[in-house]
Amino acid sequence: MQKKISTQTLNFSLLCLSACICQSLYAETETSSNVVLPTLKIEATRTDTSWLNTPASVYRVEQNKNQNNLGVNLTETLKGVPGLQLNNRENYAQDLQISMRGFGARSTFGVRGIRLYVDGIPATMPDGQGQTSNIDLSSLDHIEVLGGPFSSLYGNSSGGTVLTTTKQGEGRDSIELGYSTGSHNKNRGDIILQGGSDKAGEPSYVVSTSYFDTDGYRDHSEANKTLSNAKLTWDLNDGSKINWMINHVDITANDPQGLTRAQWKENPKQQVAFSKKFNVRKEIEQTQTGLTWSKPINEKNQIDAMVYAGNREVTQYQSIPDTKQQNINSAGGVIDFDRNYYGTDWHWTGKDLIPNTRITAGFAFDYMDEDRFGYNNFIENDGVKQFGVKGAQRRNEDNSLWNLDPYLQASWNIIPAVRLDAGVRYSNVHYNSDDNYLINGDDSDKTDYSKVLPSAALSWEITPAWNVYASYAKGFETPTFTEMAYSVIPNTSGFNFGLKPATSDNYEIGLKTQNLLGDFTAAVFQSKTKNDIVSAGSLEGRSTFRNADKTLREGFEFSWNKRLWRDLTAQASYSYLDATFDSDIEAIEEDGEVTVPFVNSGKYIPGVAKNQAYFALGWLPEVGFNAGIDVKYSDKIYINDVNSDAAPSYVITNANIGYTWKNDDWKIRTYARVDNLFDKNYIGSVIVNDSNGTAKEPEKGRYFEPADGINWSAGLSVTKAF
Repeated sequence: MQKKISTQTLNFSLLCLSACICQSLYAETETSSNVVLPTLKIEATRTDTSWLNTPASVYRVEQNKNQNNLGVNLTETLKGVPGLQLNNRENYAQDLQISMRGFGARSTFGVRGIRLYVDGIPATMPDGQGQTSNIDLSSLDHIEVLGGPFSSLYGNSSGGTVLTTTKQGEGRDSIELGYSTGSHNKNRGDIILQGGSDKAGEPSYVVSTSYFDTDGYRDHSEANKTLSNAKLTWDLNDGSKINWMINHVDITANDPQGLTRAQWKENPKQQVAFSKKFNVRKEIEQTQTGLTWSKPINEKNQIDAMVYAGNREVTQYQSIPDTKQQNINSAGGVIDFDRNYYGTDWHWTGKDLIPNTRITAGFAFDYMDEDRFGYNNFIENDGVKQFGVKGAQRRNEDNSLWNLDPYLQASWNIIPAVRLDAGVRYSNVHYNSDDNYLINGDDSDKTDYSKVLPSAALSWEITPAWNVYASYAKGFETPTFTEMAYSVIPNTSGFNFGLKPATSDNYEIGLKTQNLLGDFTAAVFQSKTKNDIVSAGSLEGRSTFRNADKTLREGFEFSWNKRLWRDLTAQASYSYLDATFDSDIEAIEEDGEVTVPFVNSGKYIPGVAKNQAYFALGWLPEVGFNAGIDVKYSDKIYINDVNSDAAPSYVITNANIGYTWKNDDWKIRTYARVDNLFDKNYIGSVIVNDSNGTAKEPEKGRYFEPADGINWSAGLSVTKAF
């Protein structure tokens, strides 16, 4: 039955592609030879091609079209990208939930399975764990989202790649002051300094800093965040370009955690009393800096280099029962780590050394070292326990990992209209853990993972108005240190080094067209994964993971955008994703009791919406009145591997208005917006396989993280040029 459904899906998708091709041909006949369509260069694939001629599912989002918002979360900007599922948890103690075609959906916190970059600097560690908290929306220029096979060019954990780019200073020196406020006592202030340079050797610059605080939508969800970002750019006489970036973020946030379905229905704003007792919260401080250099040697050769370094400190208080924390193998209820990381990426590009070819060869090196400690989340004096404070030490480790990935990429125009793109990367990650807490034994260990990742894409420019392509790539995803941190066997300590890396075969057929009817993309894809890393539930408050023998992801995606009339624009997208376990997963038992249930083949992968749709209309002139409205649909999302329950599907509508006035020296921008206009009570994200739901009583799991109801924000910014 599963194969039949898959075949029908594929046939329907191919039929849609055929219809799109016909539509494109018709549109081309209507296009005047005098019409000049915009050319948008895509950086993510390193192929030096336009969006239309890039043989991959790649999307570019411009920040200047997404300014009527608070500017705190990536969800405010990154909307309507097909295949991308981006959930705002209304919980600043945990990062956004991001998945791409189902990769990364298992994550209960942070970002997994997707590579993140900020100005070319990795926001993802060598083992694949990443965060979006240091992305500064105040100085953001654009975002590129790369999905499908081509994302494997970025190595480990690249089921998708998100690359954000900061503005480059330009024009006269200016200062911008902004303030926004909104529901739940949200307040955000920012200041941006920027200026360009006409002389080689003198930098253009963008410097921004912002402060945000909120009482939070839910009980115990207060948060504050300070974020500063600076970028200096030198354009030199020899054609080379240097960018220097420095970024600092400081977050303190309470954690409301999840609710059961009954608790959500009763009061979506509540925090359960048990969690409140432990004062669950997180403190994050991160500083990083990086340098990129591009140097053309001559007309045919160029060198690009990047170096970076950073430090991240995290202290997290959890709601683990104090009786469990007292187990000799427990790591306690407080996670405390200090992480240093650095790396580099160098590559050479040669053009037409062989006729009609472009070759890139390089290597990437990344290193991470952390001191990780665990403590009880209580202290005890005279038999009386005080919770929410750091107590006795329970864990002390020195963890390190590194990778050194050589890669090669080539493009060959076989004939003017047909191009072959191919690449190969040797991805390898080396883990080492030294256990310094020896009361419960020495759990020191190490392991290595490696894989050769080939990729290939064949594209055909049938006419200048449209392009078709087919691509394949091998994918590779290692478990992160955090995912290996705890054994799936109760009452034991030490790393789960038995967790295997996932490998995948990824296929895609796509169409792109750019004509008077707008920009249109369509893609059909399939990913077959072996040893997929999936959640094994949370054991005594700790998230654990295991391998699924086989999983299958297949579906199709569409996107369309167009300037309808003058400054009236429209955008629409749709994604269908059938993500299932393609083999049985055996149950895990302890003392004759099932602790992790048996999963039948054909069950849907939790955390993934089968259908997503998005539509937006915007009136977006450079000055004067502007307005926009967007509608998002998300299908139901299963909460666990056995699909015992699901967060319901929902439709939400958001609306915004604004006004921009400017002259030679001044610019004033105001906005107001209402999100969830019709006050839909829905679940923003789910905590996959929450441990409070046992194999016998899954309904006790606190899987649900409610989204905000109707809420508003408004703001004003004033810019003065000198």
